[in-house]
Amino acid sequence: MILLAVVFSAGFWLWYKHAEPPAPDSSKLIGRWLRPDGGYLLVFRDFAPDGRLTAAYFNPRPIKVAQAEWKLQGSQLSAFVELRDVNYPGSTYTLTYDPATDRLAGVYFQAVQRQHFEVEFQRTQ
Repeated sequence: MILLAVVFSAGFWLWYKHAEPPAPDSSKLIGRWLRPDGGYLLVFRDFAPDGRLTAAYFNPRPIKVAQAEWKLQGSQLSAFVELRDVNYPGSTYTLTYDPATDRLAGVYFQAVQRQHFEVEFQRTQ
């Protein structure tokens, strides 16, 4: 009986362990990210457990970041950045981290033209 209980417990533990993939590590967002189609640079310096991110954006001069946040959507790590500056009246990035390629990919909303563009960022460091 004891052996049966041990085998059952071990089987349940292995099933449960593999049932849910581990949550992505939000610290993977920290770093410098280059958008190769225009030389735009997105920098994440710090993150908070409540979803806040410290971010900077350059084109090539600094553009004011109004807000930046990260969140888990299922098993995917994502980031949202809103820009509020001259020629950037609420433009946004909605990006998802791809751990296999160490890239950020998603959509850039260009507020002046009210257009959406698919974009990708590569880590530079």
